[in-house]
Amino acid sequence: MSAIEAIVLGIVQGLTEFLPISSSGHVIFVPALAGWPDPGAAFSAVIQLGTMAAVLVYFRLDLWRILIAFLKSFAAERPLWRSSDADARSGWFIVLGTIPIGIVGLVFKDQIENNVRTIGLVATVMIIFSFVLMAADLKGSQKRDINQLTLRDGIIIGLFQALALIPGVSRSGSTISGGLFLGLNREAATRYSFLLSVPAVVLSGLFELRKVGSGDGASVGALPTIIATVLAFITGYLAIAFLLKFVRTHNFGVFVIYRIAVGVLMLVLLAGGAVS
Repeated sequence: MSAIEAIVLGIVQGLTEFLPISSSGHVIFVPALAGWPDPGAAFSAVIQLGTMAAVLVYFRLDLWRILIAFLKSFAAERPLWRSSDADARSGWFIVLGTIPIGIVGLVFKDQIENNVRTIGLVATVMIIFSFVLMAADLKGSQKRDINQLTLRDGIIIGLFQALALIPGVSRSGSTISGGLFLGLNREAATRYSFLLSVPAVVLSGLFELRKVGSGDGASVGALPTIIATVLAFITGYLAIAFLLKFVRTHNFGVFVIYRIAVGVLMLVLLAGGAVS
């Protein structure tokens, strides 16, 4: 792998992991468009550590506060998820909201990894789910904050997160849509999406590390892997900061348009034989 490939793939991984435009779609599209060989599952697993680190570092204070409140809730007399502490409730909702994607991911692991990662399907899903994001953005009341989340909200958003196992959906796009449909404002839906991503991204990255040394994909040296991982961390961190600031004054229309444009482009190129 050349330095240019490592730079591009690291940036793509970092940006698309957190923007609602589908990281799995771009990881499939970019090498196909550039004519590069598949770098392999081991490479992808390692550079995902960069995006894992980005979300942990960016939300370190929030996560620490939530963790402490979550642990203290075990000593409470009322049901754990009905704690009077909003941080404790968030902790429980994050845990419970991660269960659906964990169960679905394990049950359909082989199908997800081998049977649905085609350019035609991913491009189609990107287009279809663009309208889901648009509907959520337009129809949501956007009157609620994270502190007003309920157990029902946490479970529903967790179910939306499980949809992201379909390549082309986007994990952040699906959870943000779920939050918007439930009445969260854009910033609250985005922030909760990132917080909810922590267990899913961390556990997924650790699970995928089993593929390191599997020998699949192209031969990738240590230096390109390090370059891509560092860039995934930097761009992932910047993507989180950018999106949280962006949604304070903008809607998700630009991401809807981008998703549709990329999906249509890939379908046209596929029909014309430019990519396969």
